[in-house]
Amino acid sequence: MEYKDLIFRIDGNVAIITLNRPDHRNAFSADMLDSWFAALKTSEADPNIHVIIITGEGESFCAGGDIKNFMSQHLSPWKMKLFLQEKVHRIAYIVEELDKPLIAAINGPAFGAGMDMALMCDVRIASDRAKFCESYIKLGMIPGDGGAYFLPRLVGTAKALEWLLTGKIIDINEALRFGLVNLVTPHETLMKETLNIANKMANYSPLSIRLTKKAVYSSLHSNLRHHLDYMSSQVGLLCDTDYFKKAVEEYTRNGYFKE
Repeated sequence: MEYKDLIFRIDGNVAIITLNRPDHRNAFSADMLDSWFAALKTSEADPNIHVIIITGEGESFCAGGDIKNFMSQHLSPWKMKLFLQEKVHRIAYIVEELDKPLIAAINGPAFGAGMDMALMCDVRIASDRAKFCESYIKLGMIPGDGGAYFLPRLVGTAKALEWLLTGKIIDINEALRFGLVNLVTPHETLMKETLNIANKMANYSPLSIRLTKKAVYSSLHSNLRHHLDYMSSQVGLLCDTDYFKKAVEEYTRNGYFKE
């Protein structure tokens, strides 16, 4: 498939999706959203891909929607709603369904929907040049692609409302302090550090990784009794895998786990 406004490549067991409109700060176009969706579908279906990274080309991670382009089309309120549902929202839906880890390598500013796209990921590794902003309020808008859903789940309701209602630009220190990002790294080593983490995940049992991710997210909508019942079933399944049996043999032989 031809990927427009996006670069898709595979490095071992890791898929790397790069938003590729650097002259527009990687603001997404309709073509980019189509390519983005296709790349995620391909990554999910390929059994040799264990982890997915998303990043941006150039100086920005993503500036959100291409406002100038959308406004030039003079979309009616109904057409704007359909655009969100048929193009933007399906990225959120497929990310929610992914059972493989999705890591954001945030190479620069992530504003508006660009910030929200980063929030959808499981892990966020940020360059020291990254910064964030829920900039909708400055346009008299609201976060139409999940920002008001994802942000309070990460940083709490009060802090999320502060950032959403003021349009504050969040520097990397504040982002790290409130758990918006997992790790900050020098810009020059961002992809190296992200790939190190991705490959560490990719080298473990793919089934164990996928079931662990599913367990964490399903627990947010469950109670302890249901969660532990689900986990007991999965433990029984994993005990019968070759990966588990070989790992137990190695641990028994060495008496410790390798780093």
